[in-house]
Amino acid sequence: MAEQVERAFQKQPTVFLNKKAVLCKLKTGRKPTRYVKNVGLGFKTPIEAIKGTYIDHKCPFTGNVNIRGRILTGVVLKMKMQRTIVIRRDYLHYVHKYNRFEKRHKNMSVHLSPCFRDVKIGDVVTVGECRPLSKTVRFNVLKVIKGPGSKKSFTKF
Repeated sequence: MAEQVERAFQKQPTVFLNKKAVLCKLKTGRKPTRYVKNVGLGFKTPIEAIKGTYIDHKCPFTGNVNIRGRILTGVVLKMKMQRTIVIRRDYLHYVHKYNRFEKRHKNMSVHLSPCFRDVKIGDVVTVGECRPLSKTVRFNVLKVIKGPGSKKSFTKF
């Protein structure tokens, strides 16, 4: 059973919780059923998503969200929201008049599922596009790569 910390009862909508024992053949110690899916595109489902007990309807591995469209990478910049992080995407913009490039960046709000536990500022994350989850969130974290601690360093991906 999931940790109940919200006012409403948290459950996965695809899992039926009131399953009866069939002719008294209920095995003791059986683990509860959990809905987990493979998002595809070569991304592995985290072990925490399979064995964990969290409930997140916006998680791409255990919730009702499909990944489609763009796959992007960025560096974690802020982690002050609940289940949402801000990532920084650096890129080069070509200025035709001077025949040179200039550095630019964009900040994006991204949903971070509880299956990614050890995410820190400066880690490199791979995100995938999904349906709008809120006013500013349209991407979901798919993979985390541990990175150096510097959060404002410019790197070209």
